[in-house]
Amino acid sequence: METDCTRDDAAVNGATVSAGEAGIPAVTPLPAGTRLVHIGPHKTGTTSIQGALFAAKDEMARHGVDFPATSRHPMEAALAVCARPGMMGNTRPTERHWQLLVEQVRATGGRTSVVSSEFFADAPDDATIERIVADLGGDRVHVLVTLRPLAKIMPSQWQQYVQNGLRMGYENWLRHMLRKPPYEHPNPSFWRRHRHDRLVERWVRVVGAENVTVVVVDDRDRGGLMRTFEALLGLPQNLLQPVPDTANRSLTLAETEMLRKLNVEFRAHELPEELYSKLVRYGAVMHMKNACAPAAGDARIVTPQWAVEAAAAIGAEMAGRIGSMGVRVIGDPALLSAVPKSSGQPAGKPSISPEVAAQALYGALAAAAEAPVRNTAPAKSRTVHQTSSKELVKVLGHRCLKRLRRR
Repeated sequence: METDCTRDDAAVNGATVSAGEAGIPAVTPLPAGTRLVHIGPHKTGTTSIQGALFAAKDEMARHGVDFPATSRHPMEAALAVCARPGMMGNTRPTERHWQLLVEQVRATGGRTSVVSSEFFADAPDDATIERIVADLGGDRVHVLVTLRPLAKIMPSQWQQYVQNGLRMGYENWLRHMLRKPPYEHPNPSFWRRHRHDRLVERWVRVVGAENVTVVVVDDRDRGGLMRTFEALLGLPQNLLQPVPDTANRSLTLAETEMLRKLNVEFRAHELPEELYSKLVRYGAVMHMKNACAPAAGDARIVTPQWAVEAAAAIGAEMAGRIGSMGVRVIGDPALLSAVPKSSGQPAGKPSISPEVAAQALYGALAAAAEAPVRNTAPAKSRTVHQTSSKELVKVLGHRCLKRLRRR
């Protein structure tokens, strides 16, 4: 469904899209020269569309549409302009990251261009949004928001938070997000991103309702989001294609629980955050994702029915408010408040297979091996046997990090 027609300016490439064409949404393409800014939020198909746009950037350019970023996702630039620190242990992005993206966008001149980062949804205030819009093209900017039901976002977002150091179990996390005001602990970013009506409202205040499009993603139509981007940008149908990305797959329940318990130990021993980034996130977890595909019988992350119903009620409220803002809506807003039946608790106790555990351990060892041991420190006043295990772990962690830095 589409509401609130777009402006009558000339469409990109002069293309027109009519209802009824197989696989193409009934969407009026954006005017030529538009700078389409896709702000996510997280877990709404962003990685998939970013991969497809980046892979097709040369072909898109031949049709008058530029993808100015030099990587699939200009994450550092978005984090920098939104004053966000990034993932735990990573180097904090700088203003230079943002300025580089701005220069790349400006270099497209009067051509249509598209920039996508879910971290734009983390913009903390109207002043930041105003800066993003002004730097990327002012009145040429059209904002695109992609939405999925909260009940589908919550398990994916929880396991992503675990990959960034979260130690809280899923049901406890749900209770904090849904039942414990002010709903900001332990992840204040969650509702900043996923109170979707307020997210849309913040950007409408800056660019106006006529310059915002909301797309409700239908998971039953696997190519629907790419067809929508093609229609908005005036691109040929099926130009955008999915790009396999095993590194971005979600973790299974067992994998997430293994990592969560590792996070508990990591924090308990007060190890440096940079060590987590290098050895855990980009070592153990990354290698495990690439080397091991989830099996059919692996336990899934299951949302309890009470939380599904609570999320659906919030979704209905958000859909109603968005519908009253005058923005263009593509897709069925009713999907945001649908109440899928929970399948109950996962069968059996989640367990890690020896293969998965071995690949995770190898990934951490391989990351550590990139900084070979050059010297062995002389013994100090105490021997190993006279030192507590907690102190040993801290010392080893700091030594490993020191060697990684030297590398």
